Amino acid sequence: MTESFPVGRPSGCPFDPAPEYAAFRRTDAPTRVSTPAGVDAHVISRYDDVRTLLRDTRLSSRFAPSDHVVPDADLDREVESGSILQVDGAAHKRLRRMLATEFAVKRMEALRPRVAAMIDERIDAMLAAGGPVDLVQEFALPIPSLVICELLGVPYADRREFQERSALLVRVDGYTDEIGQASDELNQYIVNLVLAKQAHREDDLLSRLITRGEELGTPLSIEELVTIGVTLLVAGHETTANMIALSTLALLRSPEQLDVLRSDPSKAPAAVEELLRYLSVVHFGLFRYVTEELTVGSSTIRTGDYLIAALSSANRDETVFPDPDRLDLERDAAAHVAFGFGPHQCIGQQLARLELQEVYTRLFRRIPTLRLAVPFEEIDYRENTLVYGVTALPVTWDAPI
Repeated sequence: MTESFPVGRPSGCPFDPAPEYAAFRRTDAPTRVSTPAGVDAHVISRYDDVRTLLRDTRLSSRFAPSDHVVPDADLDREVESGSILQVDGAAHKRLRRMLATEFAVKRMEALRPRVAAMIDERIDAMLAAGGPVDLVQEFALPIPSLVICELLGVPYADRREFQERSALLVRVDGYTDEIGQASDELNQYIVNLVLAKQAHREDDLLSRLITRGEELGTPLSIEELVTIGVTLLVAGHETTANMIALSTLALLRSPEQLDVLRSDPSKAPAAVEELLRYLSVVHFGLFRYVTEELTVGSSTIRTGDYLIAALSSANRDETVFPDPDRLDLERDAAAHVAFGFGPHQCIGQQLARLELQEVYTRLFRRIPTLRLAVPFEEIDYRENTLVYGVTALPVTWDAPI
């Protein structure tokens, strides 16, 4: 029996994954589903199976991670040169090696004071304006935008343009002329940026990639650099921005958990891991192609079949995370798979952790009375995008006496 791929979150609790996953996990075999892309695929829903398969070299990542939920996805298209999300084997290792230094823990820690300053500047601006404000527009989007702009050497004045374009590129309700235009414009912007960096190297990620490739004798082409730049621009701020806003909402809805964080800011790193597990904003999972027959549970998956690694389901697997539907900031959730797993695990995860840690440490300390400015039931959610979140988050606070 083939079921429909679950794409919605339950109305009762917008923080939970689709309810169908709980039933999927109770079966000994992957669940076969029909996807919006028009192909059938096997959903891998159990934590252990997800981790095992995401590191299996018999699975190819040559499709975009969420092609299965794009109605008119072209699954026969060529992989873009430099697409670290889609290339496999030696080509992937080459790109990963080039980028790994840029996102190493030591380099990320060196960024912490600057990230903290950016967050404080945005909080200062909100406090000066007074509530209510939309936390998405005034805080959640600007923070990762500022950070990724600085990393890539993009003028911050251009941030609104790429925010608008990237928001279109992560929609899943079909290709439109508007999406095509946004893609073309963003690509041309990065082409011009790469050409400028080649002519005049600066202390930024793109400049260092150009230099590192030359030093290693395997220079990155213009096409590769552009693809890397677009990937980092879109992935580098869409996921973190949505995580900042959605996790703030989750904490405001769980005051006892927020009190844990407020009373001991040193718990911010653990809180980040639990919120990543609990929310799993990459909510449609990861799409993979089977290049060689393999076995999952009691099923044999044939060459040429498609798999979906359901990250949100794995992160709610009750055999790994007791009482998984409860937000518990004192839980050890470090083993979550919100960043994926295996060779394609998110290369920017340490940057995301850093930004989230500093947000949780600073936002609730500096605005201790932060609260929703509208009823919880009036919040709208980004259901039709690859990254789950809220469309807006009106908040307010008590003015200082």
